[in-house]
Amino acid sequence: MEHPQKLEPALYVVATPIGNLRDITLRAIVVLSTADVVAAEDKRNTSHLLSHHGIHANKLIAVHQHNERGAAEKICSTIQAGQSVAFVSDAGTPAVSDPGALLVQEVLSAGLRVIPVPGASAAVAALSASGMSDAQFLFYGFLPNKSGARRTALQSLHAHPYTLVFYEAPHRIVECVADLQTIFGPDREIVFAREITKLFESIHRCKLSAAADWLNSDANNQRGEFVLLVSAALPQTAGLDADSESTLKTLLAELPLKQAVQLAVQITGYNRNALYQRALSLKNGQPNGDTDQSSDI
Repeated sequence: MEHPQKLEPALYVVATPIGNLRDITLRAIVVLSTADVVAAEDKRNTSHLLSHHGIHANKLIAVHQHNERGAAEKICSTIQAGQSVAFVSDAGTPAVSDPGALLVQEVLSAGLRVIPVPGASAAVAALSASGMSDAQFLFYGFLPNKSGARRTALQSLHAHPYTLVFYEAPHRIVECVADLQTIFGPDREIVFAREITKLFESIHRCKLSAAADWLNSDANNQRGEFVLLVSAALPQTAGLDADSESTLKTLLAELPLKQAVQLAVQITGYNRNALYQRALSLKNGQPNGDTDQSSDI
């Protein structure tokens, strides 16, 4: 068997399995086998992966959220000295709701090359098995831990016409789903993609109105790591209802247009562009809401 060619000096951002250890690409195996240094979020976890695939790393170092900035400086020096560094997180694609973004930023700022080695992603895996048919999706990642901040974040997403993708931990899943129903209402769909690619993987789809009952029907439904997918907001083509129209008028009387629209979105849940167009109409004295001006927010 021919020995792989030496890798060029660069940071290789290597995706690794999110559960099933066989979900690794041939290219990732070659890069991890050949890199001068393997930088890992958790050396023990990565050692297990490397051992499983018969990989002997030349040098294994730790790079995690507590030492990332200092480690980034050393890695830049390593690459500048002509060596290659492969970076892996505990699971999935590094720097996506995982450590690594600061490291990548520092390497790029130093004028050095960053090379992605794509592979497993929990968000994409969940989307592929969700049955959500919306043309676009918005990946949010982890929501705030506290309910108040979480509801504020969800309110800002209320009217988006995209499938929404969140990560959530088991100890927050019940409270998070309660906030999802409070903000989004009972009729939107939710998909629980739990323990993706792992032994107890499950995928369940239901209305938000039934989500709490499903979680409480079996203690196992609250265990493991979750990807949550919420269906897109339905398009709002009709005019504003009377209460929303009144709210918008009141805000416009006291605030600049953009600020009034921003608050109206949070209060009413209407689409931002629809509210902006209506606000322009009100400012221009057009009762029917017709305007040729386009939104700039």
